[in-house]
Amino acid sequence: MKDWLALCEAKARYCRTLDTKDWAGFADLFVDDYVLDVSEGTGVPIIHGRDAALKQIQSSILTAKTAHQVHSPEMRINGDEAHVIWAMQDRVLWGPDRPSLTGYGHYHERWVRRNGQWKLAALRLTRLHMDMYPPTGK
Repeated sequence: MKDWLALCEAKARYCRTLDTKDWAGFADLFVDDYVLDVSEGTGVPIIHGRDAALKQIQSSILTAKTAHQVHSPEMRINGDEAHVIWAMQDRVLWGPDRPSLTGYGHYHERWVRRNGQWKLAALRLTRLHMDMYPPTGK
């Protein structure tokens, strides 16, 4: 139960630091050889390495307002490794001249324990649905 709660707290920190753009706190959640896969429906290639992934994430939402929510974790914990699937919803507002979105799907993740802390080693995003909203022009 302790590991389950620690992983839930780490994922909550992921959402908070991402949405508040606390880039130092966000970066601290990942291992150096992190793998990010948001390729489904985006055309973005799979990204290898924490620094490259952070650069991609920052560039995609730097000026956006975002809200990421996760719930209903399915966890398999085996020693110092955990596989977790989170139901997720994200809201992304890029500004008045670009469409905004509300997305629904799942994060498929692999976490590893390093020096007593859970760190994200891999994330794959799958989408069930996206609601797109036209630019407001305001």
